[in-house]
Amino acid sequence: MTSRVDAPLKVTGQARYGADHNFPGMAYGYLVLSTIARGRIVAMDVTAAKSAPGVLGVYSPFDPLELHAVSTPMLGETWVPLQDDQVAYYGQAIGFVVAETFEQARDAAMLVEVSYQALPAATSMADGMATAEDAPPSRDGSPSSLEILAPGVESIDEAFAASPVVVEATYSTAPQNHAAMEPHSAVAVWGDGGVTVYSGNQGAMLQVMELAAALGVGPERVHAVNPFVGGAFGGKGRTSAPAFLAAAAARALGRPVKAALAREQVFTATAGRAATVQKLTLGADHQGTLIAMRHDSWCSTAMDRSFVEPTSHGTSREYYATQNLALSQKIVPLNLPPTTFMRAPGEAPGSFALESAIDELAVALNMDPIELRLRNNATAPVGKDLQWSSKHLDECFHVGAARFGWAQRTPQGRTDGDWLVGMGVASALFPALRFPASVEITLRADDTAVVSTGGSDPGTGLLTVLSLVGGESLDIAADRVTPRLGDSAYPPGGMSAGSTATASASTAVMIAATQVIDDLLGLASAPDAPFHGVEVSYEGGRVLGGGRSLSFGELLRALDRESLSATGSSAPGDEYTKHSFSSFGAQFCEVRVHRWTREARVSRMLGVFDAGRIINEKTARSQIAGGMIWGVSAALHEALEFEAGGRPANADLAGYLVPVNADIPDIDVHFLRYPDTLHNAVGAKGIGEIGTVGMAAAVANAVYNATGIRVRHIPITIEDLLID
Repeated sequence: MTSRVDAPLKVTGQARYGADHNFPGMAYGYLVLSTIARGRIVAMDVTAAKSAPGVLGVYSPFDPLELHAVSTPMLGETWVPLQDDQVAYYGQAIGFVVAETFEQARDAAMLVEVSYQALPAATSMADGMATAEDAPPSRDGSPSSLEILAPGVESIDEAFAASPVVVEATYSTAPQNHAAMEPHSAVAVWGDGGVTVYSGNQGAMLQVMELAAALGVGPERVHAVNPFVGGAFGGKGRTSAPAFLAAAAARALGRPVKAALAREQVFTATAGRAATVQKLTLGADHQGTLIAMRHDSWCSTAMDRSFVEPTSHGTSREYYATQNLALSQKIVPLNLPPTTFMRAPGEAPGSFALESAIDELAVALNMDPIELRLRNNATAPVGKDLQWSSKHLDECFHVGAARFGWAQRTPQGRTDGDWLVGMGVASALFPALRFPASVEITLRADDTAVVSTGGSDPGTGLLTVLSLVGGESLDIAADRVTPRLGDSAYPPGGMSAGSTATASASTAVMIAATQVIDDLLGLASAPDAPFHGVEVSYEGGRVLGGGRSLSFGELLRALDRESLSATGSSAPGDEYTKHSFSSFGAQFCEVRVHRWTREARVSRMLGVFDAGRIINEKTARSQIAGGMIWGVSAALHEALEFEAGGRPANADLAGYLVPVNADIPDIDVHFLRYPDTLHNAVGAKGIGEIGTVGMAAAVANAVYNATGIRVRHIPITIEDLLID
């Protein structure tokens, strides 16, 4: 197992994140946020703010910075601040104060007086469901509502009428915020060639496109730098308000500008996970074979309808074989902060509902929950002819059951002193995807190599993967490879999202390595070269031929060259027309609920995953364990709560609960090792997001096993477990 190549920099504080960059003459910006959830800004009195000590500029919709609308092919429209006087949610960026110091900018921002024409705001998910709208088509083009029926079955209701056993329940999940360790920030510096922006993001080229559009300049005049990202997981996929404002203000003032969100501002001035309500109906025969499944979903979204949390389509069509399936996805527009991608969007909250319902069906059938899942194992998504390229979910359950001691589980749980102890289980699936990616490999005369791509590593371990796959592809030790990413000056490396980075970048690394080796051999046998006139080959970082052997560094020195570079590019091909692709897993959890206080504690966790080839066990385990902790957090801790007026009630890390060390036991992670070369040449599939899928359901199912109380919403609180 290889340690992260960037670990020494991070643990010693030498890694420089976006806000760590400082330049001579730098000014500081602070955002002004709205204090109503819906309405129009009538006026902004900035007189006191402008006259405050050190203030250089105060910007608002009435005196805006030069910014333009933004739309990109991959992400569509991205909201740009200060473009009009409309307020759509509490905490929306409506002003920007720039001063000589952060404290001066912050204090001056407090002096801005805003007059509003407030309008009634829609902030209740429950109230909004009455007027919910159909969601747009899902990512595979499926309509928001669809039915797949067996021959001769006229409706899904008919299928349920023919099912001997039917369970039906409604589940809900709370809104969440990414709460990344590094708040959204940016440092912008203009020069003759354009602007350089240092800002944590999930894809340097995406930020270049969005900033270029907003600033009205060509992409060649924008340089995005983000070698280190302090957490992202969907929350830094789009360009943040601080980045737009810092870049525009730096141009207007002619000096570098730094802007960073305060922790409280992160909870409104960024986007988070939607709230969901999901109604599941399952019909089966007495042997547990599913006959019919209906999954009706509602999710909150911003008033611009910019994002859908695809809970039904992302789970119930993928998990289990059934003869009849009905799905629907609706959206509930609210005057709350926008929603966006968050680790396993759709799959995480969707799996809570589906896997809880499956557990309820197992109880109704008096059947072991694992046996029920294995009995309905699907070879392809329902209604699709494309079978999974590689699926070993059954083995995940068998290995996990033996490893976790599932045979000791009883339907009523067990007691241990004053603790009620239960076990829960759930399936986990996440689609295996790839994005287009390009990588440059440079062979150096000192016998080292450099692998460069504009992709991002928000803590996932991609830097280490680049060194490992680079070394393997060049047939040299990984410690001779220097990985570089997070810079738009490098070849475009796609986006760190959707658990795609390793499969996307690694495939491009292999292609670049093949090309640079071919070019090296061509140089070696050229006229006046050391191997002219002889057949050459490459092995172990050396060129062989005619009884001679030179390392690639020795060859480059002999040719008086410092380096040799080649670029490889990779993109999804026709494989998606031949197979369905996914990572799979089985989540196991043991929960202890105190008999008297009703406190719930997770005491054991195990995840067994079929995720293709594992490039580096150490960072892979870290990714999965992190995802499993996210699942526990969703199950027992996290909920962003809003007052009726749209103000967040717990917009800080004191009131917004996340797990701490005392909440998380030792985590056991086990990988099956089945490379999926039908998906990509390196055989790897995604692991970053699947770790959180199913874990919240496993916790809730364990709580039921321990207490006999079925809680159909998350997070589960002490109040939910009180006995009347």
